[in-house]
Amino acid sequence: MGVVKLVVQVRLLPTPEQAAALEATLRAVNAAATWVAALAHQRRVFRNYDLRRHAYGQIKDDYRLAAQAAQHVIKKVADAYATLHANIRNGNVGRPGSARRERALATPIVFRPGAAHPFDDRCLSWQMEARTVSIWTTRGRMKNVAFTASADQLTTLAAYRKGESDLLYRDGRWFLIATCDLPDVPVRTPNGFTGVDLGIVNIATTSGGVRHSGKTLNAVRHRHRELRRRLQAKQTKSAKRLLKRRRRAEARFAANTNHIIAKQIVTEAARTGQGIALEDLQGIRDRVRLRKPQRVTLHSWSFHQLGGFIAYKAARQGVAVVHVDPAYTSQACSSCGHVDKRNRPGQATFSCTSCGFAEHADVNAARNIASRGVAGWAVSHAADDAA
Repeated sequence: MGVVKLVVQVRLLPTPEQAAALEATLRAVNAAATWVAALAHQRRVFRNYDLRRHAYGQIKDDYRLAAQAAQHVIKKVADAYATLHANIRNGNVGRPGSARRERALATPIVFRPGAAHPFDDRCLSWQMEARTVSIWTTRGRMKNVAFTASADQLTTLAAYRKGESDLLYRDGRWFLIATCDLPDVPVRTPNGFTGVDLGIVNIATTSGGVRHSGKTLNAVRHRHRELRRRLQAKQTKSAKRLLKRRRRAEARFAANTNHIIAKQIVTEAARTGQGIALEDLQGIRDRVRLRKPQRVTLHSWSFHQLGGFIAYKAARQGVAVVHVDPAYTSQACSSCGHVDKRNRPGQATFSCTSCGFAEHADVNAARNIASRGVAGWAVSHAADDAA
């Protein structure tokens, strides 16, 4: 049986003395990581083992880090370069010869003073009942650092926490990001499928007729865009700091909204014993042609994140998830199957020119997605049975 990876974020509540020690620690490990990254770039040495031979001793001496902390610094740098090189190979930092790609190749990685840093069980221990942690710092072992978490988070951490936890300072607050390995719940054979149509006017619409409207969400995002535009025009240091904070606030807003929508969809599918059919949105930004205001929303909203949230929440409850080809789902009649552009006389309206079937356009598309989910599940499991 496999496992489901779940990230649990808890907030630390350090005293001023503890916060000063945590801040000094993050500054030290990230300064060391920046030095190691420059060394790796200069000598073209990027593997963890090779970097250790070049940097381990000097990290301990110059930055006064414990042995385990020094090891984590080196691994952090090696992982960062592995990610960078993978992005370069995949074309995520520009095409060959582009200024962005050349800059990425020519510049060593730099770590922010407050960037997240991993701590394993030798450097960090959890006291769940007391809701405190004991953590290594450059000023010695810091005990009884309080944290806050929900009852569900405490239960998950106590039962399934596995491996390292990341210490993070963000927006004046301290967090620990812990990874939990939850046992994989066997996927139940679905009793049909709930289709989910993702869009802009309605963020998500199910084949059961439930529409998660994007009206309020898009209004909030428009307000954020206008604020960003005004701040970018100022070009002052304070405006840039505020821009960073607003960006993070907007990302949290999008993630929270996507979590709420995903939870409602998965809960309903689990209650009815159905699976969930999602559109395969790979390359949607390149495929879709929209008016400029909608293009801005399309490129800024986290559709991929919403799909990911649905997938992992479904896995925790044993709900089947399939991805289907979204081609023509908005033009095809879910009643008779007739495909015609004229079936969509308006953005929200679907009226079949062949059989006369009428429905909200997003609901009709979601029903087509549900039907393709049933067909896709049958094909995949027929192949499994044959094998």
